[in-house]
Amino acid sequence: MSQYDYLVVGAGLSGAVFANAARKAGKSVLVIDRRDHIAGNVYTEQVEGINVHRYGAHIFHTSMRDVWDYVNRFAEFNNYVNSPVANFRGQMYNMPFNMNTFARMWPGVVTPADARAKIAEQVAAENIGEPANLEEQALSLVGRDI
Repeated sequence: MSQYDYLVVGAGLSGAVFANAARKAGKSVLVIDRRDHIAGNVYTEQVEGINVHRYGAHIFHTSMRDVWDYVNRFAEFNNYVNSPVANFRGQMYNMPFNMNTFARMWPGVVTPADARAKIAEQVAAENIGEPANLEEQALSLVGRDI
């Protein structure tokens, strides 16, 4: 007979949520992880009193009330809204780009077909056969303005 009802490999979000639910259901669970901490890629550590995201910033959002209530039992969340912008020729544009962005960037561009044509024109002007680096790859896909 095994010592545990479940073996959970990985102490990230999925593993932690499953392990918690299994324990609440009366099951025995062993959670293992190759890292020396829980929380996977959303692990946060204190450095001189400041929460530091070891693996890069993470943003949690949901429109599902039951999910929001569940996660708020375990962590306190800041009210953060991700609203990146791009500075193009001295003008600020919201990201991700959309037709409003393209119409503001390129006078006369008002339809998706217009935007595709403008991008294709810029890609052709770059004259990149086989991209040699990340910059050339980007230029060969979306042109210089984007």
